[in-house]
Amino acid sequence: MSIEKKPVKKAATKKVAKKVIKKVAIKKVSAKTATPTKTTSKVSKITDPTEFLAWAVAQGMFERKAENIKIMDMRSVRGASSDFFVICNADSDKQVEAISNSVDEEVKKLTKETPWHREGLENCEWVLLDYFNVVAHIFQTEKREFYGVEELWGDALIVPFEGK
Repeated sequence: MSIEKKPVKKAATKKVAKKVIKKVAIKKVSAKTATPTKTTSKVSKITDPTEFLAWAVAQGMFERKAENIKIMDMRSVRGASSDFFVICNADSDKQVEAISNSVDEEVKKLTKETPWHREGLENCEWVLLDYFNVVAHIFQTEKREFYGVEELWGDALIVPFEGK
């Protein structure tokens, strides 16, 4: 008794394979095109804990509508006192205080860290929050222009930041 092999219809198997491939491809594309926020994609790329801390500080500033937020990478600057400066400004002393509190909350929520040193909360013209490797500077607009911290550390790289 011999077993007779039946010819397989190649056209039918190709159609089934194309349908399976199409379904898988649609799932992959729809997963890729889900609209992540711009900062989510940047944050997922951050592997350095100090850089993540700097990002968390900037995000805390962004939450209270701080203006002109800049993250300055100071690691390549000779004689710099920390790895990152995060600088912003606000129009009033109340907003400076609110930004300072927001930075504290956001950093504690994301990294469980608290500032090593706080300075300037008495008059809220220039508040400094020192996280040792990251220093946050929150200025009133006039004071930021007067002191020109960005010009003082002009060799630093500016890290792009877009809040979520």
